[in-house]
Amino acid sequence: MLILSAFFWSGNFVLSRGMHAEISPVSLSFWRWAIALLILLPFALKQIKQDRQIIQKNLKFILFQGIVSITGFNTLIYIALQSTTAINASLVNSAIPVMIAVISWAIFRERLTGFQSMGILLSFFGVLYLMSKGSLEILLAMKFNRGDIIVLFAALLWATYSVNLKKAPKELQQISYLASINIVGILALVPFFLHDIALGKTFPITFSSVMTIGYVALFASVLAFLFWNGAIKKLGANKAGPFIHLMPVFSTILAVLFLDEKLMHYHLTGIIFVFVGIFITSFKFSMVFKKMSKNYQHL
Repeated sequence: MLILSAFFWSGNFVLSRGMHAEISPVSLSFWRWAIALLILLPFALKQIKQDRQIIQKNLKFILFQGIVSITGFNTLIYIALQSTTAINASLVNSAIPVMIAVISWAIFRERLTGFQSMGILLSFFGVLYLMSKGSLEILLAMKFNRGDIIVLFAALLWATYSVNLKKAPKELQQISYLASINIVGILALVPFFLHDIALGKTFPITFSSVMTIGYVALFASVLAFLFWNGAIKKLGANKAGPFIHLMPVFSTILAVLFLDEKLMHYHLTGIIFVFVGIFITSFKFSMVFKKMSKNYQHL
């Protein structure tokens, strides 16, 4: 589920950057979640009715999660991609696992294991290697602008959202939760959307714009959020965080497949580091070493 979430969000980064001149950030965010809600409602209405008392009891949590993720994070990413590249955005966004670890410690006093720390560092190194094409000079020459700072703030919001999922009531069904924060996010976006319309920021209904909104609504919104939320519920935010590093990997693969870009040696090296880091973070190596130690003592 985490791998698919990263894959769907990679497409979101690439598409939103490609369409940044055609669709305004607020309009893209509003229509993305409006269409996502239309997709969700036929499946969610019955569950929302069943869970209405749970939702009312946890309304503050729902409001916070909806504003932070739907209204805040997604819209800020689209605003950032007006003035920065998808590569820079992916690189800055890769700070999320570290932010998740820090926020988890600050709020819940959750500590990373040595292997989790090592996995995050290795996967982040893989991202840096991938983006810099294996050259320190290219990495040092990368320029960060206002858009990159906005991505950094958006990453902080997403890390907060992910860690806060720990507070989600266990009895609340996933689809009810997603539909609820979706409604909150859209309502919070309405004033900004109306302001866009007043300024004449509309977009032509073309095949590209319709397909873009359709993709981000179904794959980057409904499916990616359901998968991400469900995976964090099972694994925890610290384990899930490093999977964000798959986004630049998938962006590279998509560029090779659809933009005729060549696969270079630094791509493969970076991808290997990312996967090794995620592998180390995801599996309980400490348990393996304890068992090996016990077996050794027994012998």
